[in-house]
Amino acid sequence: MSGVPRDTQLPTADQAERSVTAYDFRRPTTLAREHSRVLELAFETFARQWGTQLTANVRTRSQATFHGVTMHTYDDYAASLPSSTTMVLCRIGDDAEKAVIQFPAVAVLTWLSHMLGGTGDHGQPERTLTDIEQHLLRTLVDDLVDDLRYSLGRALPPEFDLDAVHQNSQFAQAAGTSTLMIVASFTVDCGGATAPATLAMPAEAVLRNLGDANPVVATDHAKALVAAQLDLTPVPFAVQLAPIAVHPQDVLRLAVGDVIPLGHAANAPLQATVDGQPVGRAAIGRTGSRLACTIIDTLETTS
Repeated sequence: MSGVPRDTQLPTADQAERSVTAYDFRRPTTLAREHSRVLELAFETFARQWGTQLTANVRTRSQATFHGVTMHTYDDYAASLPSSTTMVLCRIGDDAEKAVIQFPAVAVLTWLSHMLGGTGDHGQPERTLTDIEQHLLRTLVDDLVDDLRYSLGRALPPEFDLDAVHQNSQFAQAAGTSTLMIVASFTVDCGGATAPATLAMPAEAVLRNLGDANPVVATDHAKALVAAQLDLTPVPFAVQLAPIAVHPQDVLRLAVGDVIPLGHAANAPLQATVDGQPVGRAAIGRTGSRLACTIIDTLETTS
């Protein structure tokens, strides 16, 4: 009677149905740790700026919370969005791909209601924005782009401007389906109403400004580089009298007015030291209104 060895575990139904996806090493879909950390700090700053800017514009306490940054193809990113949503496309120089700032249409109506002095209750779940509302939305987005420039710094291409506003994710084709996008996710709270939001930017446009994740420095001239760095390293320099030895009891009995005789002759030069180590002798002088010292001789060291 044939059977399966006792120690062998048969695959479960869930394991048997798992699909295998081919990984393209030429186009990795994960961020390097160094890049991920830089972008996380930048997006956290952007979230704080967004909350402050939104509060000032809609005159209602608002807050934006950053959740994380990932990398996906544009096809996967667009598929994760609802069909009816607000997508703001931004030009990146002469690149064909565009950045996307996305938030629900309902959230936009809430923000605009507050801007116009309302309570935020617009009573309409979804509708097309009027010309006036689109103009107000562009004002909000212009401030949002300024926040992006401030927060991302060199990670954001300098040519970054508002291009168009769409209310359907299927019609807003910001990039090719296989284009890798860096996607940051947020939650925006405006007057107690929360809404998810995302920011997607072409990975190539961002990463080329961040540089190499693990830059390698040539070691051919390592000794000269170290020496040059040491030459520019600040060290403490002092001019002092020759030290004397005292007993602890003398120190404990010190009082105002006590005189401590020093072993340094009145006409003897002072010691020039660097980090407590003697490097020469110096005489006290003056330059302008400040004291100065004139180096008399230096001490040669072989260490």
